[in-house]
Amino acid sequence: MKKYSRPEGVLVWTKNRIICVADVLKDAVKLTFLKGVQIDDPSNVFNTRLNSKTVRAVDYHKNDTIVESTLVAFVMVPIRLNVIKNNSGKPYRRNFIK
Repeated sequence: MKKYSRPEGVLVWTKNRIICVADVLKDAVKLTFLKGVQIDDPSNVFNTRLNSKTVRAVDYHKNDTIVESTLVAFVMVPIRLNVIKNNSGKPYRRNFIK
């Protein structure tokens, strides 16, 4: 997906809708979950975009430990929500920047 701030594009994972966007920053990799506010985070893994009403993000730095099971859990919630919404019969829009 191309963004105004990244015309070369960013990585996007989807399942019926966008689940997560990965952005390579100067000193970190940011994973932004578009339905992040609906994801339980008892371990406080989310460390940025905490005041957003929709998304949550994780900035991973060079020596950070990545817990695979946590990321899998973070991905599964939006997938379930997207599938439920898609099966409701309501159309959804894609807002891609071209």
